[in-house]
Amino acid sequence: MALSPSSRFADSGSSSRGAARILSGLLEARTGQILSENRAWRMETALKPVLRSHGLADIDALAARLIARKEAALEEDVVNALLNNESSFFRDLQIFDMIHRQILPQIHAQRDDRTLRIWSAGCSTGQEAYSIAIQLCNDMARWRGWRIEILATDISTAAIDQAKSGIFTQMDVQRGLAVGDLIKWFEPAGDDWCASPVLRQMIDFRTDNLFDHRAPMGEYDLLLCRNVLLYFTLERRQAVFRMLAQHSHARSVLLLGAGETVIGHSEDFVPHPDFRGGYGRRTGTPAQAEAAFRRAV
Repeated sequence: MALSPSSRFADSGSSSRGAARILSGLLEARTGQILSENRAWRMETALKPVLRSHGLADIDALAARLIARKEAALEEDVVNALLNNESSFFRDLQIFDMIHRQILPQIHAQRDDRTLRIWSAGCSTGQEAYSIAIQLCNDMARWRGWRIEILATDISTAAIDQAKSGIFTQMDVQRGLAVGDLIKWFEPAGDDWCASPVLRQMIDFRTDNLFDHRAPMGEYDLLLCRNVLLYFTLERRQAVFRMLAQHSHARSVLLLGAGETVIGHSEDFVPHPDFRGGYGRRTGTPAQAEAAFRRAV
């Protein structure tokens, strides 16, 4: 849970409260994210590579330099270091099982134009998008002749650069990736593994800000914004939901993280009648919305 601005960094180890506030303020201004108590405790550890590469003694020196002069590269390094890029392949396996067995087959049955559009918002280093691409490739007989578009966006330039490269460590691939999929869709790259060209070509990775997005948009059949909203204020969450609603249609499915919900945050989405934990666009009162979904399927 995020702490109040006055107390968030009251006990942030040996770092000065003033420097911590400056750095957290930069993160919030650039990304909208509020540092949770747990992440604040790890601020100095997260920033060690930045301090080392820029020849700075500690975060007090870092904060002073940021104040003294505008350095876009340094600011970018700080933001990338403080962002939480935790991800894994097929994270929350029951969600991916529902995508494979229920959501994608329903979209396949509904889309007469044979177009599938998926957006992974806050994709981090790309495992979520690659997981969906693997599912589609493993079921390619169903999707032959379809135009498939997977957009994956994240505000972290470092995360997107890694996602585009398709390079993952042995530890990365051991977290959620089945051995069969590893052998079929990845190639050895020294001590690491590289996603096959087939997978990489399926995904459009873009650096993008959910509050000032520039990536190609339109309406998406499946939107994933999982474990992203946790770090935003209520107002920011509401803004994200409004934006997601603009890029969804009456039959779109929105998936959030396990600890996230639209309840109390959005009037645009309602619990989906068919997919547990999923959400769809509201098309009237709650009763009318559910009736509309039933007619659609």
